[in-house]
Amino acid sequence: MSDFPSRIAYATACGIVDGVAAAGELPSERCALQRAHGRVLAADVHAVLQQPPFDNSAMDGFALRHADLDGDGGTAFELAGEQFAGTTLGLRIGPGQCTRITTGAPLPAGADTVVMKENTVVDGDRVRVQEMPAPGQHVRRAGEDSAVGDRLLQAGDVLSPSRVALCASQGLAELDVRRRPTVAVFTTGDELVEPGLPLRPGEIYNSNREQLMGLLRAEGLEPVAWPTLPDDPGAIESALRHAGNAFDLVVTCGGVSAGEKDHVPALLQAQGRVRFWKVRMKPGMPVLLAEGGRLGDALFLCLPGNPVSVLATWLTLGRRLLDGLQGRREPRLRLHARLGTEWHKRHERLEFLRGRLHCGDDGVLRIEPNPADGSHRMRAAADSDALIMLPEGPRAYPAGSVVEVLPY
Repeated sequence: MSDFPSRIAYATACGIVDGVAAAGELPSERCALQRAHGRVLAADVHAVLQQPPFDNSAMDGFALRHADLDGDGGTAFELAGEQFAGTTLGLRIGPGQCTRITTGAPLPAGADTVVMKENTVVDGDRVRVQEMPAPGQHVRRAGEDSAVGDRLLQAGDVLSPSRVALCASQGLAELDVRRRPTVAVFTTGDELVEPGLPLRPGEIYNSNREQLMGLLRAEGLEPVAWPTLPDDPGAIESALRHAGNAFDLVVTCGGVSAGEKDHVPALLQAQGRVRFWKVRMKPGMPVLLAEGGRLGDALFLCLPGNPVSVLATWLTLGRRLLDGLQGRREPRLRLHARLGTEWHKRHERLEFLRGRLHCGDDGVLRIEPNPADGSHRMRAAADSDALIMLPEGPRAYPAGSVVEVLPY
């Protein structure tokens, strides 16, 4: 039996998760830009081009010299050509001249201002300006967004669509990203039956597998679901050993408490290195984190069997482990909201309630806790969209109390 912290505070568990993840941070790989969405950058991205690359028009209209305007509107200009986006004609305008120009087209030499088409009247080769523009109006200057050498993104940034687009604007076809972890998913229990099959007395349908697979896919991963494990120590050890030698992370649910059929903790204590078992949180106290040891190089995150416990422990500790393995620099979104109704917390453990967020016309974010707070009440979890974090210790929370919330 290995020594490990038990019944630890949630904050302590988070610290251990961060340390284990940092030690096991995954290597980088080159990834095609088109497949980089949602990945975590492994190296800073610097600008190789200034953006915009040249002075260009922000509007369809006419490019001219602001100094030629008389100040009270009505100035007429000679139309000296046209410049469209996608080509450079090398145009130059002189005093009293203008060129027709489209959005994104290079600004002709000599021009410093663009007048919107709607603010002009065209009569043959004469263009009359009806509304006085500000100097430099509707002109995008070369390099105003970024200069060559600017750091555009940092290692650890998550590649959102706008960040991928920023890389595309630099002409980058590939990026250095962290490899995504390979994940095996196990559910355990003789009582579990697959949806679609008939139930016998004492059996329940396996909802945890689909929940875990969906949560992992939502992170952009491609988890592999293994057949449900029976409550048999030999079968559990064989399956976890195979997975531990083939995957980066093994996620189990069920069989992790202290009952007669809960074989997972003893197996990992004997064969691996348990980093913690049991966290002072509700739901999800029996959660366990271990390194594989003789079961392989994988990390093992073992979640309780109640479906709401699976949801809470994954959202709070599982995602944190994934983020650390991929070197994610940015924390997950956490919000503060006012409780829509009062809540009485009567126990010592930190609690994650389920609730639904909404924002009123007053701009205040509120969350309505779901009264069905049992760890088996999956309907309440399905009706919610966030976890409400209530710190350790009993306390009454009046309606309107400010609480921390973690969106699903």
